[in-house]
Amino acid sequence: MPTQIHPTAVVHPGAKLGSDVQVGAYCVIEDKVEIGDGCILDAFSQVKAYTSMGFGNHIHSYACIGDAPQHLGFKGEETWVRIGESNHFREYVTVHRGTPQGHKETTIGSHCLFMAYAHVAHDCRIGNHVIVANAVSMAGHVDIGDHAIVSGMAAVQQFARIGEFAFLGGLSGYSNDVPPYMLAQGTRARLYGPNLIGLKRKGFSAPTINALKKAYRVIFRSGLMREEALTKALADHPDVPEVARLVEFMRSTVRGITADAGRSSSNNED
Repeated sequence: MPTQIHPTAVVHPGAKLGSDVQVGAYCVIEDKVEIGDGCILDAFSQVKAYTSMGFGNHIHSYACIGDAPQHLGFKGEETWVRIGESNHFREYVTVHRGTPQGHKETTIGSHCLFMAYAHVAHDCRIGNHVIVANAVSMAGHVDIGDHAIVSGMAAVQQFARIGEFAFLGGLSGYSNDVPPYMLAQGTRARLYGPNLIGLKRKGFSAPTINALKKAYRVIFRSGLMREEALTKALADHPDVPEVARLVEFMRSTVRGITADAGRSSSNNED
């Protein structure tokens, strides 16, 4: 089908629109924008300069994609928002460009859902099949792995990493890394073990989930020093890639790992 642009929409002649794109009333599409085939822009949505998106994205009313970063050092340089395919950005979602000091781009994968009022700040990197619920706020440089879920009104501090298949509870603050496959929540978030329901729904086998449970107990509740515990978890489950990924993620942390709910904050850094 040919692209349909409502007569009240404002589309810069430098913007590149694919086929079968639907642009609703009073939309604004700026210069240096690339919109893939089959995208839908509902009424009053905006796509700002230096934004590219692939096939089948849906930008709902009043969402604003690609605005300048909220960063005092930003001086209008060319930085980008790059978006994959088949994502949904609900009402009032905001996604900001990268910064020269950071990755120079904010990236979002494919098949993600950003519910109303969610905010993706500069230099964030979001994976595939991620669900970000209502009014979630991400600071700059946040990384979220594939299939992670962030519940409503959660706040993720700058440079924090959220591992794949993690589940983050709502009304919670996340200042440290949340390892893959884990469940976290709390005003000052704590870990509550593997994301059992989510892993089962995603088809993880019972032996894999059991291995993750045992590895979690060794790493967080055995009383061993962190590196000793990680080495033991690997040795106990040498043929489980998910345990290896958990250990690799924890060894690569810069901000520190979110503490286990059964331990005091004073033990968070060992």
